[in-house]
Amino acid sequence: MTGYRRNTVPGGSFFFTVNLAERRLSLLTDHIDLLRGAFRDIRKRHPFTIDAIVVLPDHLHAVWTLPEDDRDYATRWRLIKSAFSRALPSGERISESRAGKGERGI
Repeated sequence: MTGYRRNTVPGGSFFFTVNLAERRLSLLTDHIDLLRGAFRDIRKRHPFTIDAIVVLPDHLHAVWTLPEDDRDYATRWRLIKSAFSRALPSGERISESRAGKGERGI
């Protein structure tokens, strides 16, 4: 099992790489307006600074800085992913395990 070490420094700057489950898809660039909207909506409720971001068809890289008294980047990512997924048209192939958990196949 991989042992992740999560650095949770209030007000810290963090580098992220986020991938689609289906790496052959190009959902991030095909639906960039939906992705931007998800980021915009979540930043209104849970502020953070996007210091840098690169969006590629199947993954993105981002550097964020959180507010001085905040270290909760996990909630922000969960909400962004959820908002983006819900905004996408459905129709992708979903494995049995994902369907059983109510997840999308993206």
